[in-house]
Amino acid sequence: MRHARTTPRDGVTPRFAIRPGGQNALGETHAEARLPTTDLDTTSLSQLVLAAGFVIGLGFGVALQLARFCTMGAIADVVVFGDATRLRMWVWAVLVAVLGTQALVGLGNVDLSASIYTGPRIAWLSLGLGGLAFGFGMVWAGGCPSRALARLSAGNLKALVVLLVVGLGAQMALRGLFARPRVEGLDGVALTLAGPQDLPSWLARTSGWPADGWRLVVCLGLAVALSAWLLRSREFRRPAPLLGGAAVGALVCAAWWVTGVLGHLPEHPETLEPAWLATDSRRPEALSFVAPSAYTLELLTLWSDRGRTLSFGIATLLGTLAGGCASALWRREFRWEGFRDPGDLGRHLAGALLMGVGGVTALGCSIGQGVSGLSLLSTGSLVAVAGIATGAFAALRLEARRMERAS
Repeated sequence: MRHARTTPRDGVTPRFAIRPGGQNALGETHAEARLPTTDLDTTSLSQLVLAAGFVIGLGFGVALQLARFCTMGAIADVVVFGDATRLRMWVWAVLVAVLGTQALVGLGNVDLSASIYTGPRIAWLSLGLGGLAFGFGMVWAGGCPSRALARLSAGNLKALVVLLVVGLGAQMALRGLFARPRVEGLDGVALTLAGPQDLPSWLARTSGWPADGWRLVVCLGLAVALSAWLLRSREFRRPAPLLGGAAVGALVCAAWWVTGVLGHLPEHPETLEPAWLATDSRRPEALSFVAPSAYTLELLTLWSDRGRTLSFGIATLLGTLAGGCASALWRREFRWEGFRDPGDLGRHLAGALLMGVGGVTALGCSIGQGVSGLSLLSTGSLVAVAGIATGAFAALRLEARRMERAS
């Protein structure tokens, strides 16, 4: 999620260049320069990662449209209608992502210890408050950024405004107006552990039992407990929730494999350090849509600056938009839609800004933290998701009271 100003080493850096790590003025570890890609194999591998990210996005966009997958909608269905079908679909997606990702890690197929979700430092205040702001904002904006992509792909122009403001808000939190207060204020309040913050590692440190053993115990426990709850619902056992949730979870696993295995170099030929190609964080990444909205906006507005390049996050965002659009056109659901009135516009603008700033502060959105982060059994992701759910619940209750007064 963190980002720093980037400067190419020369004026002819290709758009698909590999970017080594660095630090910005706020002390954030990220790209400061783009390496000239003199190694054809490295360049080709980066392009393969980008292509894989676009394909993953295509699948994600189709799943969003066909299954109506939406975190805000899942919470709203429970609060307003008492229907937990979409909440079960979201939980199912998380369970599939957890089991798949932990299997990859446990079998030694991928090392995700460098992910932003697994470090020893838990900035609980940033995670909680950022999640709270994001959850509140996604209700006012009619859904999270991934849902906005699905709505835009079906012709909803309100979603276009939401995505633009989410990108702007994320830029302001990454390195703009809110960056220094975030880094020097909120991020400074943290709990530093003796090792990685994922649940198996934490349990291993406290018990002395191996992390792989705890990984198996936790996964089996979650599978048994959650499956029993999921299968109690006849509505959930329909094809759309089952396949939609499974697809989202499987695509998160695929994203971890692409960035953590396919795009991982144990030793970059020029820096001689480990590298994860074509990712903005210079670490393994899965699906997330707040920071990539900022990076996409930056790329589009600074396209002539050869230091700005495509990344895995941007590729998945564009793929999601393309996949959703193809699905909407195929199903003949594409319809132009705009704002009802100035009040509708104002709520969407405020909600989008809260999501952009809150998503960066919380290190992810309802997909980034809510599925990708939880797939690593990250303690910090639990804090962020709790904040998102609390913010969404509060906003839904506030909206219900506003509508009662209006009627």
